[in-house]
Amino acid sequence: MGNESAEFRALLERMTQAICRGEGAAAAACFVPDGMYHDGFYGEFRGREAIRTMVEDHFHANARDFSWTLSDALSDGSLGYAHYHFSYTSKLPGSAGKRVFFSGISQVRLERGLIARYGEVFDRGVALAQMNFAPERMAKSLARWAKEEEAAQK
Repeated sequence: MGNESAEFRALLERMTQAICRGEGAAAAACFVPDGMYHDGFYGEFRGREAIRTMVEDHFHANARDFSWTLSDALSDGSLGYAHYHFSYTSKLPGSAGKRVFFSGISQVRLERGLIARYGEVFDRGVALAQMNFAPERMAKSLARWAKEEEAAQK
C-alpha cells in the first residue's frame, strides 16, 4: 500500500471511529472547514458544525453500539475509496433493539490531507428490511432517495 493509501486509511479510521464513539467534533475535525458529508440516510451536511450535529443529533440519537470496519482503502492523495462493514443497534420506534448490518463503499475527495467530500454507496433497503419497516414506509423512503438520485443526475 502506498503512502497516500496509508494516510487515507488512517484519516478514514479516525473519522469512522470518532463517529462510532459519538465524538462529533473529532469526526468533523477530519474535514476541511467547508467539507461535506453525504449520508445515505440523512442526506448532506456541509461544514464542521453540521457534521458534528449529524453525528451527535442524528446518528447517536437514532442508534447505538456502532461498529465500522474498513478494508481495501486506496487513495492517490486526492481521491480515495474504501470498502466497509457497518452495524448498529436501532433506537427507532418499531425497531428499537434490532441489530442492523450492511456493507458499502466510501468515496472520498481529499484536500490538504483532510476530507473535502465524503459519500457512500450501499443498499439502503437491506437496512430498512432489518429494522422491520413496513413495506409502505420502505417504499416512501426508497422513492425519496430515487428522486434525490434523479436530481443529482441533472
